[in-house]
Amino acid sequence: MSTTSSRTPLPPASRSPRGAAGPSLRRRKQALVAWMFAVPFVAIFAVFMLVPLVSSFAMSFTDFTSRDVQNPAAVSFVGIEQYATLLANAQFVHSMLNTAYFVAVGIPLTMAVALALAVALNSGIKRFRTAFRVGFYTPVVTSIVAVAVVWRFILQPDGLLNTILGAVGIHGPDWLNSTTWAMPSMILMAVWRNMGTLMIIFLAGLQNVSTEMLEAAEVDGANAWQRFTRITLPTLRPTLLLGAVLLSVGYLQFFEEPFVMTKGGPLDSTLSISYFTYNQFGFGKYGLASAASYVLFVAIALLSLVQFRALRSKD
Repeated sequence: MSTTSSRTPLPPASRSPRGAAGPSLRRRKQALVAWMFAVPFVAIFAVFMLVPLVSSFAMSFTDFTSRDVQNPAAVSFVGIEQYATLLANAQFVHSMLNTAYFVAVGIPLTMAVALALAVALNSGIKRFRTAFRVGFYTPVVTSIVAVAVVWRFILQPDGLLNTILGAVGIHGPDWLNSTTWAMPSMILMAVWRNMGTLMIIFLAGLQNVSTEMLEAAEVDGANAWQRFTRITLPTLRPTLLLGAVLLSVGYLQFFEEPFVMTKGGPLDSTLSISYFTYNQFGFGKYGLASAASYVLFVAIALLSLVQFRALRSKD
């Protein structure tokens, strides 16, 4: 006599809790491992970046000076009055105008020169393209202090530039001691030093321009300028945006050039916001210097926002 035993299958939820908990437990373990790898960076960032940023922002609303280092209790909270005092400072306003001049002239000029070089290397110069890339990019990897020292000798009254101008009958000015020519001289040096970076970026962007579209436009009768403005430039909009933002961040913070070449002179004609901030820290006015730093931060953010709005892709 045989007996047949029938087993009633368990519902899926009651079979084993391991099937449902397995993926969730695995994800928690992966997250834990990821955080273990991230903790060293987070700790370093918090100690050396986040805490100083928060501290300096709080400091910008106080009258903290070098006299208060030994007695922090003497520091007073002045609030937004610190920024009002800063904006009423004639020297700071002058530094803002100088920085705006440097940015407004330097960025378009650097981008125009770099784009012209990139187009030439992409189309007209084939044989020595690598040599030209290295040559134009060399100033980028050279120390800015060394570059500024060399240019200071070039721009002296008896320097190389005036010697060349004198050979063709032009009497050059004392470039770095002239309130008219000191800032254009620095812009010229900045263009020469930074055009190599943008040239490489633009050269990479030109590789994405459709040759079929350019050839079709040429067949339809479009001249070289029309092909450049109607096809090449619209395709390069993301690349132009990248170049403009990179230059804006660098040019708004320009410091080494006046520090090495002119010390902000003559008559504060080359005083930048960064140099003004540096001077305030040197004078022991830490609260005022912090406020100037955050004004510069806001300027960088606003200019970047404007560039994103102006150069964003139309797609």
